[in-house]
Amino acid sequence: MLAYRIFADGQGKMNLSLKDIGGELLAVPQFTLAADTNSGLRPSFSSAAPPGDGELLFLRFTEKAAETVHVATGRFGADMKVSLVNDGPVTFWLEVSPTKKS
Repeated sequence: MLAYRIFADGQGKMNLSLKDIGGELLAVPQFTLAADTNSGLRPSFSSAAPPGDGELLFLRFTEKAAETVHVATGRFGADMKVSLVNDGPVTFWLEVSPTKKS
């Protein structure tokens, strides 16, 4: 993920990664991204990992990322209020196939 070229270079092309620009990462655990809203009026979270597994995966991700860039995190399982400013014309939804190694 840190190598995705999503930041503009001198010509305005998306050619630079977070590592290239010396950026930092804010990782906020958010199980609601796993919500399935395809049927009914109540979201299902059956595809989300159990909390213990999710926390271990989140910790593994942030520890690995911290080997390369500075990482700040939210607290797993906490009720957090997060605000941000999307800077740019694009938003990315990055998905990794469960069969792929990352």
